[in-house]
Amino acid sequence: MKDSLEFTLLEQSLVLSIHKSIFWKEQECLIVSDLHLGKAGHFRKAGIPISSKVHVEDLDRLDLLLNTYQPKRLVMLGDLFHSDKNNEWEAFTIWRNQYEALEVTLTMGNHDIIATSNYRKINVDAVDELTLGPFFMSHHPTENSFGYNLAGHLHPGISLQGKARQGVRIPCFYFGQKGALLPAFGNFTGYVAISPGKQDKVFAVTPTSIITIQ
Repeated sequence: MKDSLEFTLLEQSLVLSIHKSIFWKEQECLIVSDLHLGKAGHFRKAGIPISSKVHVEDLDRLDLLLNTYQPKRLVMLGDLFHSDKNNEWEAFTIWRNQYEALEVTLTMGNHDIIATSNYRKINVDAVDELTLGPFFMSHHPTENSFGYNLAGHLHPGISLQGKARQGVRIPCFYFGQKGALLPAFGNFTGYVAISPGKQDKVFAVTPTSIITIQ
């Protein structure tokens, strides 16, 4: 089984990965959404013992993608951090310093309450949205006249049913007529079921392959 699938959209080559990312070949750009770093620490403050290992594993997957595709730019479509700064901010800062030549842009999400000045200090460009080529990138799905929208926020998932009628919900990439939704990159997140139209394209993400949903 292939751990990625190449998909052409608006004459652009997009590589969808089982690690819930898009590599845009023409721009040498890696795109991810909704890491929700620091969520474990946020839960620990509330007395719920969640290990920060879940975020270490997310950054390890990001390392894998950067080493595989060697992008010049990384775009994060919002909710990089789940809440305010905590110990996991320091871990992210150390991670960021390992990739000094990598251009990193964050389109701010509703959970991104850390001041943008903190991002500037670690060479992360925090913006409301980004237009690049034919794509308008944002955290919230947005219908606009600037380009085809690439967004996150909703953590799209799709329910699949087996022969014994057992069901499972897994993350997916969703491509509609005016915009697309990326699955949440962070593993400490849930999924929201989508209802695609007949002309929409959906690619389900399994641990071993990308599956085209008819």
